[in-house]
Amino acid sequence: MDGATVDTAQRAHRMIRASILSGEFTAGSMLSESVLATAMSMSRTPVRSALSRLQDEGLVRIYPKRGALVRELTSAEIRESAQVRHAFECAGVQIGDPDARRTLGRRMLKNLDSQEKALRRRDFPDFATLSMQFHRGFVELTNNTAMLAFYDRLQDHQYLSIIRNPTVSHEPDLVLAEHRSLLDHAESGDWIAFSTLLREHQSHGHEAQ
Repeated sequence: MDGATVDTAQRAHRMIRASILSGEFTAGSMLSESVLATAMSMSRTPVRSALSRLQDEGLVRIYPKRGALVRELTSAEIRESAQVRHAFECAGVQIGDPDARRTLGRRMLKNLDSQEKALRRRDFPDFATLSMQFHRGFVELTNNTAMLAFYDRLQDHQYLSIIRNPTVSHEPDLVLAEHRSLLDHAESGDWIAFSTLLREHQSHGHEAQ
């Protein structure tokens, strides 16, 4: 593809991905290349490229001559993604510099306040974004760019796990209380207590989905 087509394919990818993550394209729906191309005012070639990339990212499954099916995350995918995130977040708390942990504790107070406001107004997409920033903060404590890059590759699965987790909407006080406790454990450097609570925190999503 030439440069213009590559740029168009990237734009198609961003638009389709955003529609999947927002729930506009729900799990189980079939996406048509021609319909998407018309809606986005582009040819089918960049749309086909975008759908292929989304398949590599695990968001759709392409069926030749039929379209692309928006995938529901399997319980195994949710569990495995959570296990990787658990390992990286715990590593941050375990090896993070004490000053960095205290700085994180102060920095995340505003994030927690914003989480609560988002949940009170039932803005779950905003909460999901804030929650992802919150959890990423623990990995940042590792000061390891390779770990952060790998962690960020799980963002779409993490977002969908949060947005589709009924515990977030049904028990927001529980979610917020666990986030506050996680931050307390991280700030104190008690990575064992952090690890135990994080596993319990993640299990709500496994059981619900």
